[in-house]
Amino acid sequence: MSGGRNGGRNGTEPEPAVAWQAQSLLVDYPYPELFEHVPLLREAAAGFAEPVGEPLERFLDHLEGTPAMELQSQYVATFDHRKLGSLYLTYYTCGDTRKRGMALLRFLSAYRRAGLELGEGELPDHLAVVLEFAATVDPVAGRRLLCEHRAGLELLRRGLHEIRSPWAHVLDSVSATLPALRGSDHEAIARLIRQGPPEEEVGLDPFHAADHLFRGVNR
Repeated sequence: MSGGRNGGRNGTEPEPAVAWQAQSLLVDYPYPELFEHVPLLREAAAGFAEPVGEPLERFLDHLEGTPAMELQSQYVATFDHRKLGSLYLTYYTCGDTRKRGMALLRFLSAYRRAGLELGEGELPDHLAVVLEFAATVDPVAGRRLLCEHRAGLELLRRGLHEIRSPWAHVLDSVSATLPALRGSDHEAIARLIRQGPPEEEVGLDPFHAADHLFRGVNR
């Protein structure tokens, strides 16, 4: 991984899982208690390789300089009101189509094989959930899921930079923990830029195929 090739800035080589845990916290909704974790997050970021840690430090600068309610409003405007700002990874490859239900099943199957059950109504492809899974449950399976959705992650990262969102720094850090983009990734990104996610198929419930797996699950 690019994030660990040269070791951390303190001379150590931190596990990618530690970076994924920090990124998971920072890409999730900024509840007020997030501010309590800033000193620990800064300490962790200082130990990461520069491409992983420096973007997190820039985001933490923004977090500390922004009142909680304002940060929450920025988060909603960034991720809830823009389709191409979606943190749900299957949206980029499947849109709101039946195929998305099957893609969600793949995430759920990976989680269940590792012994993780999600809370009711918690979709498994949210980036914060995937990063937390990779950090705390199964780094190999979590990394594989992130790599499988590399094109969507890159499209999200570029879109955040276009609107100058502070969360672009967090996506820069995530990208730095993953392998360099390959030819097939570039092709998928170019296709997404040209065509966008697949359009909604009228009359189909994109989550119907996965619905039975969400019933009654809890963490």
